[in-house]
Amino acid sequence: MLPEVSPVPDQRPDETDFATWVATRGDSLQRFAYLVTGNAVDAPDLVQDALARAYPRWRRLAQSGTAEAYVRKSIVNGSVSRWRKNRRLVSMAELEAYAAATPDGSSDVDDADEAWELCRTLPARQRAAVVLRFYEDLSYAQIALILDCAEPSARSLVHRALESLRERLNPGGDHD
Repeated sequence: MLPEVSPVPDQRPDETDFATWVATRGDSLQRFAYLVTGNAVDAPDLVQDALARAYPRWRRLAQSGTAEAYVRKSIVNGSVSRWRKNRRLVSMAELEAYAAATPDGSSDVDDADEAWELCRTLPARQRAAVVLRFYEDLSYAQIALILDCAEPSARSLVHRALESLRERLNPGGDHD
């Protein structure tokens, strides 16, 4: 007689739980990815890649309560990686748009659009820190967790980004 073999527990993540979480958090993740990248075409790809990396780890992430931070961190890392790969590429459309820009600043662009255009000039990690701090309203500790850095580094990223934005808004001016 053969010994009775106990069934192997299912090692796959809980698909229903994952699908529910994605349905609930998906729009927020899409907005976050768009704000980090500044590109509506790349944002869905980054979210999809981040979710694909999270799925095999879903049980552990869900149990530890770190799923949101893990996915956001993956989005930021993916954005930085893409930026590094493409930072030297400039499209002709961007050059033409830059050449056609009015230097006097008298455009019909509202403040939010102008602020977003300024944020797009920041390096990827600084832009991510600013989005997390001021758009997502996260604490520096939460930002540090998502960006995988120490809390003082998260503060520094936000500080340097704000200094850079102030300099762009008031070149050569006093920042006090």
